Amino acid sequence: MKSMKGQSNHNLDAKGRLIIPSRLRDGLGSSFVLCQGMDKNIYAYPEEEWEKFSEKLNALPVSNVQARKFKLFFQGSAVDCETDSQYRIVIPQNLRSWAGIDKEVVLVGNGSIAEIWDKEAWERYNNAEDMDINAISMEMSTLYGI
Repeated sequence: MKSMKGQSNHNLDAKGRLIIPSRLRDGLGSSFVLCQGMDKNIYAYPEEEWEKFSEKLNALPVSNVQARKFKLFFQGSAVDCETDSQYRIVIPQNLRSWAGIDKEVVLVGNGSIAEIWDKEAWERYNNAEDMDINAISMEMSTLYGI
């Protein structure tokens, strides 16, 4: 699978459709899964990646309330998505509401998945003045050897 990277700004059309940029098409394919993201955004999983993730979710113990909530957060919001001949998708209203998306969006490649953000929310989240990349780098190095 091709790693997804970079970002693109786009607008939803009047019918709530979004064009998938060419830089993400190879990674996502023509059908993929959308679900709620953990940062009030939307995750777009290629089918193969969704299956891997879904297997991990299904392995969580049903006896653990936090595991049930975690599983439901993703699987309960998941929807199969297919591009049309112009590489457009319709983002369901419940996911648009979750992410606060009205018109302007940013699509961000994040390795094995893509993320869809409301443009203003992305700018707040990705604000260089608020982000201490050196502190984040130290934490990632300590925890994960990156």
